Amino acid sequence: MNLEQIIKDKIRQQGSISVAEYMDLCLAHPEFGYYMRKDPLGSKGDFITAPEISQIFGELLGAFLADVWLQLGSPSPCILLELGPGRGTLMADILRSTAKITGFHAALQVIMIETSPVLCEKQQASLQHLHNNILWRTNLNQLPALPLLAVANEFFDALPIRQFIRTDIGLCERMISLDPQNPEKLAFSIQQMGIRLVKGGAYSDDKEIVETCPAARVIMGQIASHIKKYHGAGIVIDYGYTGGSHGNSLQAVKNHGFHPVLEDAGEADITAHVDFDALREILQENQVANYDVIPQGILLTRLGAEIRTRNLIQAAASGKQAGEILNSINRLVSPLEMGTLFKALGFCSDARIILGGME
Repeated sequence: MNLEQIIKDKIRQQGSISVAEYMDLCLAHPEFGYYMRKDPLGSKGDFITAPEISQIFGELLGAFLADVWLQLGSPSPCILLELGPGRGTLMADILRSTAKITGFHAALQVIMIETSPVLCEKQQASLQHLHNNILWRTNLNQLPALPLLAVANEFFDALPIRQFIRTDIGLCERMISLDPQNPEKLAFSIQQMGIRLVKGGAYSDDKEIVETCPAARVIMGQIASHIKKYHGAGIVIDYGYTGGSHGNSLQAVKNHGFHPVLEDAGEADITAHVDFDALREILQENQVANYDVIPQGILLTRLGAEIRTRNLIQAAASGKQAGEILNSINRLVSPLEMGTLFKALGFCSDARIILGGME
């Protein structure tokens, strides 16, 4: 028995499943889910994230968070929260780079939100010598009643989305069914008012697809509500868009390349672009100040990426190492790489506070 067979049996018994349910099964099934049983990061994994590319990313975010903490009045105790911490590389760089800021580490209750047992072990190994007050949780329920500093890098893109399609018979939901031509394969279908439609209801192209992410709204709502009540700030960095849904962004990645979404369930990472406008709406509903969504490259440049890169190059042991440092930061800030596709959203309980890089 594998995950694909489990999904097919579920469809045979219950009918078509939503894209959100399919994503959830593929990524979080307790036995066969992608994140439940493997380390997906690095050259031996399926993809690589910004903290794994360059230490500068985490160092600059550490400076960002410490500066906000100081502007908030240096609250102690205070939660430092990371959602979806990967191998713990980002948090390790944040803690290492802020160790000399007076009172900062002593004030922190570090909380890591992680559902993967494999990645929890990686994080514990990375962080065990950097801070003595770290807790691991699987969700945001029952956070301590303390001010909050939150960071989420490439977290929201992995949350399950629903897809809706404008068709000639009205708005339908894009579902996953068994292929009518080959019942041993999965295929996309559409559903209207609870009735599965295998034929008919044609739509023109992927631009007719509208995506929503209910889980993102819930999680951002929890963070915003907490910050509104207990004060704090945060930053979300992810690939995504503003200005409304941009069509079908559902994608799978395996071995650092794109992979068919409906093949090899549980063996590939599945993500979708983040709707930053929807996240801002939640913040506004909770009366939490938020700032313009800006490209990652602009954020890192404003936070001092050029100066930090120059210092690291001057301290490099060889010309080869210096070249690697420069190539790494270019990958993060260049519009031709991650600099434009990835975006940043900052937010704070006090609109008077200046969030570094967000001005």
